[in-house]
Amino acid sequence: MTTDDLLELLRRHLPEIRASLIPAQFSGFQDSVLRLRAAGDDARAVRAALREVRLALRPLPRENELRRKLDQFRGAASSAVLPDADRLADLLRLLESVDWPTLDPASAEIARAVRDRLLTAPARGPEQLTGTAAENPAGAGLIRLADPERGDRYPDFQFDPDTGEPRPVVQRINRMLLSDQDPWGAADWWLGGNTWLRDAPAALLGQVPDARLTEAAAALLGDGGW
Repeated sequence: MTTDDLLELLRRHLPEIRASLIPAQFSGFQDSVLRLRAAGDDARAVRAALREVRLALRPLPRENELRRKLDQFRGAASSAVLPDADRLADLLRLLESVDWPTLDPASAEIARAVRDRLLTAPARGPEQLTGTAAENPAGAGLIRLADPERGDRYPDFQFDPDTGEPRPVVQRINRMLLSDQDPWGAADWWLGGNTWLRDAPAALLGQVPDARLTEAAAALLGDGGW
């Protein structure tokens, strides 16, 4: 898949993207496409922007065709990375013309169900953090989920059970997944089933090499190519 192939997929699936993402998520998607334009002819910057596009679309339902194609992507040749300027400009024009409808009840219910599922996982509040995590949770690279009833929650899998300190591999992968921008998406990656690992990544902490988990996250992001 080339970058132009991706732009065509985005253009074709834009109605589904609009219907599946809440406004804040869609705004993040728009910003990632703007960063792609700003990257110009810098192949490295283009790859970074493409990575952000993919992360911005991670909240799409797993059964969505575009989501499946992005998850299967394993990189593009260097010559295929730079986007066609006219094709990119056309996509941006379409994005700017989007008129947000009210989120339909079915989509809202799905979003609530995902968040409710993630909030049932064992987690701790700010008062339970220790050491470097307590001093600066955001700087520690931790996933923070906002619970409307209990306040901020930090999923337990992120912490070493013996020391209470953040696990380095979790910090590293959280930053790869841009958990500060999309904590729900990062939490879903850790706590959901993973076809690459054949289990939830969080369940495999301490059971498989850290490098294996990092490779699985890199495979999602296409770090071998994008």
